[in-house]
Amino acid sequence: MKDKSAILEARNLRVVRGGSVILDVEVISVHEGEILSVIGPNGAGKTTLLQALSALIKTTGGEVLFKGRRIGADYTPLEYRRRLSMVFQEPLLLNTTVFENVASGLKIRGVRGSEIRWTVEEQLERFGIGHLSDRSARTLSGGEAQRTSLARAFATNPEVLFLDEPFVSLDPPTRESIATDLQKVLRMTGTTTLMATHDRMEALRLSDRIAVMNGGKIHQIDGATEVMNRPANEFVAAFVGTETFLRGRVRDVNRTVLVVDVKGIDIEVVGSSSTGEEVILCIRPENVTLSPPSGSGVTSARNVFTGMIVRITPLGLFLKVEISCGFLLVAYVTVLALEELGLREGMVVTASIKATAIHMIKGRTG
Repeated sequence: MKDKSAILEARNLRVVRGGSVILDVEVISVHEGEILSVIGPNGAGKTTLLQALSALIKTTGGEVLFKGRRIGADYTPLEYRRRLSMVFQEPLLLNTTVFENVASGLKIRGVRGSEIRWTVEEQLERFGIGHLSDRSARTLSGGEAQRTSLARAFATNPEVLFLDEPFVSLDPPTRESIATDLQKVLRMTGTTTLMATHDRMEALRLSDRIAVMNGGKIHQIDGATEVMNRPANEFVAAFVGTETFLRGRVRDVNRTVLVVDVKGIDIEVVGSSSTGEEVILCIRPENVTLSPPSGSGVTSARNVFTGMIVRITPLGLFLKVEISCGFLLVAYVTVLALEELGLREGMVVTASIKATAIHMIKGRTG
């Protein structure tokens, strides 16, 4: 049965190249006004999915529907594509001025006169490039060129906007600045958006829902918070930032609180399972709290372990701390917390984890 709230949907979408299946998506839908990000490692099939959904490539099987009408039957691919806009990894600009680049899509669609000027100037201001209107596109920096591409995409008031890794080639400050402006414009316009990215934080920041891909398949599609905190399988969990995976067996069940035996150590977790069932416990590093082993700290966490720090690795704004406590446990701490606690390799610490902060996946995988 079709998803009646979807503006764009696809079923049994399949792309085969050179005898290899590079895209095999059973179902995907994009709801009107939402931002859906497709995340996954390089080669996962993200770009191929966007190209298939935007009718830029021929598929081996399946169907794409726009507002319930099938592309290739009810709409020609050209009719359909004129209702979309797409921004690629590398800006594809014409050898003319910034103004003419932003106006190009409008002219193709038959818009003329003062409407073009008003629309183009509005988009140039939205993306902070009004002062570049008469500049040749050949003289633009990477960030300015991508802002021009975004302004051109929004100028046509697309019913669906496709973004294919739009920030991947930009330096961090430029990426942050453009992402902030894009977020504002998307909120202002309510444009339905499908974005491919390998940056999970970028997706979390911009998206209503996230689809996680690998090997041409969608492993999970759900709300951004749901994907981050309740991943469907071990691959999804690892990709969205889980650092600790513990394999164990349910030893006891007390209503919604389970006791899982991991290498002879009991770990309590909130969930549903049966005694004897094999499970994987997923623990995000930001959910692990470290304290001195003196016992002076007060915690409501059900799981408290004593272990030795075996490695501390700087990761920009925070540090990754690995603790050996019968199993390897990973925590993130700020530089301030590191200094206040005096953390160092070889030091014995207490690690606390709330039962509600542990995500459980049933069965052994991987």
